[in-house]
Amino acid sequence: MSLEVQSERINSAPGGSNLLVRLIDLSLESAVESEFLASALQMIKDLVGSNGVVLVQGVKGQWRVIAHAGEGNGLPADLLADTLDTEFCQHADGWTAAPLFRPNRSGRLLACDAAIDPARFDSMTAAIGLALESFKRRSSQARRVQRLEAILEMTVHWNQSRETDQLLEQIAQAATRLLGAERATIFLPDSNSGSLIGKPALGVESGEIRIPFNAGVVGQVIVSGRPARVDFDVTSEQEQIHRDVDQQLGFQTRTILCVPMKDQAGKTIGAFELINRIEGNFTDEDEIALCELAAHAAVAIDNTQHVEELVTSKRKVAAQAAGQVQLIGQCPAIEKLKNTIEKVANTDLVVLITGENGTGKEVVAQMIHYLSQRRDEVLVAVNCAAISQSLLESELFGHEKGAFTDAHQAREGKFELANNGTLFLDEIGDMSLDGQSKLLRVLEAKTVVRVGGSIPIPTNARVVAATNQELTDLISERKFRQDLYFRLNVVPIELPPLRDRGDDILMLAEHFLSQFCAKARRETPTISASAKKRLLGHAWPGNIRELRNMMERVAYLTDGQKIDTEDLDFVNSPASNESAIPMDLPLTEATRQFQVDYIRRHIDRSNGNMTDAAEKMGLHRSNLYRKMKQLGMGEPGGDQEEST
Repeated sequence: MSLEVQSERINSAPGGSNLLVRLIDLSLESAVESEFLASALQMIKDLVGSNGVVLVQGVKGQWRVIAHAGEGNGLPADLLADTLDTEFCQHADGWTAAPLFRPNRSGRLLACDAAIDPARFDSMTAAIGLALESFKRRSSQARRVQRLEAILEMTVHWNQSRETDQLLEQIAQAATRLLGAERATIFLPDSNSGSLIGKPALGVESGEIRIPFNAGVVGQVIVSGRPARVDFDVTSEQEQIHRDVDQQLGFQTRTILCVPMKDQAGKTIGAFELINRIEGNFTDEDEIALCELAAHAAVAIDNTQHVEELVTSKRKVAAQAAGQVQLIGQCPAIEKLKNTIEKVANTDLVVLITGENGTGKEVVAQMIHYLSQRRDEVLVAVNCAAISQSLLESELFGHEKGAFTDAHQAREGKFELANNGTLFLDEIGDMSLDGQSKLLRVLEAKTVVRVGGSIPIPTNARVVAATNQELTDLISERKFRQDLYFRLNVVPIELPPLRDRGDDILMLAEHFLSQFCAKARRETPTISASAKKRLLGHAWPGNIRELRNMMERVAYLTDGQKIDTEDLDFVNSPASNESAIPMDLPLTEATRQFQVDYIRRHIDRSNGNMTDAAEKMGLHRSNLYRKMKQLGMGEPGGDQEEST
């Protein structure tokens, strides 16, 4: 019976339209359906003067009482069946029954234990049906609003997740709570095995369920791309359940609601399954709700998987970069340095690295970063000497649009870029006093303010500074702030010059030579004994950088399987062979100064061990003492032969 026909019956019956208005008002005042039905049936009972009015529904040949007012015993089953079949008001055995208006023909009837005019009772029944339908629509809309608000709140948390397994657990818990189900599982295809993986899986040690791609209701939904339901009272639907999982988990599946999960292009990427509705079968409203939930879940899962891929890729890049950073050497100073780096790397302490140019200060900063928990974040390096003082502040702290002439747009500074990572400030001694003052404030407050801005921006960058200058001298010259020096010098690390590292020179030479020969696609030549002696005897004013450049030239510009002294002579720059002795000295004095310097460097390199120093110079120890006395060098600080 159509809505138009029912409305016409109500309006044509005596008092019908007035009854509908009263019932609509009643539905607006009621919070739940049972409350509305109880009040509506009481209203009908009072109007017709009967002892009892009952609302029933036929379910599989049996009649179930939904609501009643007064007495409701001894319902005539035949009358109810005839009324349901004819869809018109019927009267028999002192009872009057009429079908309740429902668009989906749910089989609901209104029965009254009194003989009533059929037209009048039919209009009353239609009025209750219309009011009930209005109540259900409003309730459904209200529930949908609440559901969407809950979904919106949940998706905010979902989109912050970085782990897919954790996200699937959150989504499943939300679905069971929102739709009143015992369990929820999200099935995603596994391209490697051709099966479906379901997570979460309660009671399974691995935390996941694996089923064939086309198995059960889930497989049906994946293949068809359409929702599917299984009711507990429909045998043909129960046969669709994949019982292998029930046997595996010791669980009994009674009802199922499963909907497809689709990406933005409309491609099915998985299935969202709810199992065992706590009350009855899953409804159309549940299906709509789960489809909405699945749409948001699909976006969150896709975003999280994308984030996981980026994080994995980022970690691989960081691991590759960390593998390329090595501190090569075995001399006592380097071994001590390695130990210090391991201790401080995983802290947030500020580190100040000092040493001559080319000694590897940036390599130490990189090792500190890659050995820390910040290794997956960015390492930002700033050469304070390479940036003009007018731009250094903007580079470090950023600027707002219009802060100065060329500031056409806002820009993040290096402190912001290095947030949660490491900021390496090289040549810190060349920073202006004004820049030093602002740097000190950032180190103390852990916030930066952009040039031209006023809003403090938090920063969690770990600072590692380096310089080749004596900061204490700069402090006395009022070129460096003493308070900043103490703030930076929390963990001081001093790098030794290459000339003081002994056999580390040969280790580094062979390492660089092997690297560059691999790039040049040639076999790595050996270094002759004479060439090694020449390398050990060189002063290395450019330190490791000079040695690296030399080995690069050797790798590309020499032939043969052995590096001899003449090859090193060929690649040496004139400046590296040029003596530091003044040119205006007589030859005798210049020779004496050279010998003094030569002997002192060997003694320093041997850590004061005179026997070792004499052996490297091709002398006996007694001859070395005699030579030093002739040169007026005096006695050394002490022969450490016994202690070494």
